[in-house]
Amino acid sequence: MKTAITTIAAILIIASTVSTAYAEVPGWVKNNAGWWADGTISESEFLTGISFLIEDGIIEVPPTSVSSETSEGVPAWVKNNAGWWADGTISDTEFVNGIQHLIKSGFISISLTSESIPMESTVTDNSDSELTSLQSELEACSEIKVGYKRLDCEKPLKKAIALYEYKSNAETFTIGPINYYWYGIGSEGNEFEVRPSGQPILSIRMLAENTSSEITALHCTSPSICAYDVWDGSKAYKYSGMDFTSGEIVLNPGDSREFNILFGPNIGYGGTEFEYDPSKSYIFRINEPYGSMNIPLDLE
Repeated sequence: MKTAITTIAAILIIASTVSTAYAEVPGWVKNNAGWWADGTISESEFLTGISFLIEDGIIEVPPTSVSSETSEGVPAWVKNNAGWWADGTISDTEFVNGIQHLIKSGFISISLTSESIPMESTVTDNSDSELTSLQSELEACSEIKVGYKRLDCEKPLKKAIALYEYKSNAETFTIGPINYYWYGIGSEGNEFEVRPSGQPILSIRMLAENTSSEITALHCTSPSICAYDVWDGSKAYKYSGMDFTSGEIVLNPGDSREFNILFGPNIGYGGTEFEYDPSKSYIFRINEPYGSMNIPLDLE
């Protein structure tokens, strides 16, 4: 637990802000918080949700000082807070304030490891002039002292680096105006495991790029009304969590964005509980108004 919470703290520390206002947290992240609290999903899976909130600016956390001494362990109320946050007992602000309290009290040791580096900061080939130029510009952003101006400088460059690396290393699936880039199962954000409880958990992380001259949207309103699911040849599995904002990801011409979908416990709203049978072949299905495609999944 301490390692995962340490990484959460590091992400929160990195996120600068000019106010203590908190936006509404998407329901799929609160679902993940509840599952983390009851042990259905791991700390790393919950961390993914927190990471998205910080990276997308949905929750902003003031810089927090850290004690030079740390406790032997993280208090059990951390998971309690996650559960209370999920069921609405405490607010977004109270939950994040709890994380800040852990940082200030020294319960969390701050250290960034290679495992905590987000995908968009991964370096591929420093000899490539385009990538080197983008990385140089990103490094220059760190000289900006005002927090929100530095973030405004960094965000488009991190996005450009992520797109470049996806195009260089990921498999491309073109459906109408959208290019979907995917690294495959086993890469960061694309994991499959069967939990000790017997519940299989599948995470899908892709990047979508709008290559057209028109505004295009990806659609996933609810588990029962979503253009993305998993098929085993006889049964469709609906998501347990996703990070579509208000059921859509709107992409302007030339724009791109990563999206994440989790398959696991049934959350209702037309959802299904993900099941795994090693004798079956699984595919990730895309069925948008602009086109469809089946992408094979290697879950062995």
